[in-house]
Amino acid sequence: MAITAKDVQHLREMTGVGMMECKKALTQAEGDFDKAIEFLREKGLAAAKKKAGRIAAEGIIHTAICESCGDAVILEVNSETDFVAMSDKFKSFVADVAKVILKTKPVSVEDLLTKPYDDQLDVAAALQEKVLVIGENLKIRRFEIVKGGDDVLNVGYVHMGGKIGVLVSLKVDPAIRGNETVTELGRDIAMQICAMSPQYLNREAVPEDVLAKEREILMAQTLEEGKPEKVAARIVDGRIGKFYQENCLVDQAYVKDNKLSIAQHVAAVAKEVGGSIEIASFFRFEKGEGLAKREENFAEEIAKLAK
Repeated sequence: MAITAKDVQHLREMTGVGMMECKKALTQAEGDFDKAIEFLREKGLAAAKKKAGRIAAEGIIHTAICESCGDAVILEVNSETDFVAMSDKFKSFVADVAKVILKTKPVSVEDLLTKPYDDQLDVAAALQEKVLVIGENLKIRRFEIVKGGDDVLNVGYVHMGGKIGVLVSLKVDPAIRGNETVTELGRDIAMQICAMSPQYLNREAVPEDVLAKEREILMAQTLEEGKPEKVAARIVDGRIGKFYQENCLVDQAYVKDNKLSIAQHVAAVAKEVGGSIEIASFFRFEKGEGLAKREENFAEEIAKLAK
């Protein structure tokens, strides 16, 4: 069967794969589009394996909230380059994965990969297809799901095009859940978390071993300053208070009014709207944190392509 340029272009539009690869696939499949797509998928699996060892530390953080149930997700998907992370194809894929998470409620990334992405593919196969089409190693790194409800308001915030993402959950009276002032409070808290990077929600959330180590360090510093041991204990207590103010969200100074703590600001808004508000939880993801970055010489990369 003769393969026409129109056939090749049609397959390219269906898959996003290069013209030469589409022509080879159609030739191999003797003009059968379904077999050609399957051929490209199989090739995509091989391509994905070749790219799997390459560092994917760019990408984006994405948040999504279910309009009907209020459940929310924060998700990180990585690519090799920022250029790909900013592409519409990549962003669309990440948004689709978030929808899968909200619909199927996987318990881990490994579980997510087995969930249906569409009528034909599971998430793992869809990810491998994107590797073929985009041409970079891609990884779904992590996600967190937060339940919604009549007394829960989940608010997402994404900063700098996905470099940092925050998901904050407020426990509120159902009567004030839809109040715009409460929603604005959620956004302000999310921006606070983004900017100030608290490690814990409150003092009770600080692990005992972390607190003990901090006390040990502060005691050593205080004694090094020449303070007597009897006085040093009281000084350390005061400095532990500063540790809480820097690392616990509710104790942090509110960035829009540093005369108030976050706890005081929440209480003031609750009084204003006439209902109870409590910060239940938060997640803060920063793109690529803890991952090694790929370092390349752009001029050398262009020279390689030219050869």
